[in-house]
Amino acid sequence: MLLVGLGNPGKKYENTRHNCGFMFVDEIAKAYNVSFKIEKKLECIIGSFEAFGEKHYIIKPTTYMNLSGKAVSLVMNYYNIDIKDVVVAYDDMDLYIGKVRIRERGSSGGHNGMKSIIASVGTQDFTRIRIGISKANSDVIDYVLSKFNSVERKDLDKILQLAPEVFSTIAQKGVVEAMNKYNGA
Repeated sequence: MLLVGLGNPGKKYENTRHNCGFMFVDEIAKAYNVSFKIEKKLECIIGSFEAFGEKHYIIKPTTYMNLSGKAVSLVMNYYNIDIKDVVVAYDDMDLYIGKVRIRERGSSGGHNGMKSIIASVGTQDFTRIRIGISKANSDVIDYVLSKFNSVERKDLDKILQLAPEVFSTIAQKGVVEAMNKYNGA
């Protein structure tokens, strides 16, 4: 499985709303003792681990959000990963903070990182984990690049703590089972 966390690289963007995807895959990496390394030719930070009888990869593109698809397609091609084995975690303003929605496929929903991935891989048919950040009350760009307040962060942390369990459910029981289990949370 290729687990993709969407976000922007660098200290400036750490813990911002737009980096929920990075935060989500970081929790999986912690649970499986994954070490990341910068892979310039694949335009990402990458780590791998064995679980449930298979090798899995976690990537965080270094291309910045709007060009995330480039890193995803480079890694898919390099490691010969099928689109059915791709899972992308990213922020979603259409969900309240503390909510998660897992889908087998779908549109970009206006998310530029997802638009880039769909354009690069040529299909919308891959699993996605949408992490709620709530609607912007201000400029969208300023909002997604802002940090969570302490109350919001507590709600987000509840979802982030589920990340390893969400991964193991998808890996062992499939996306439909994960949807049934977590989409109502």
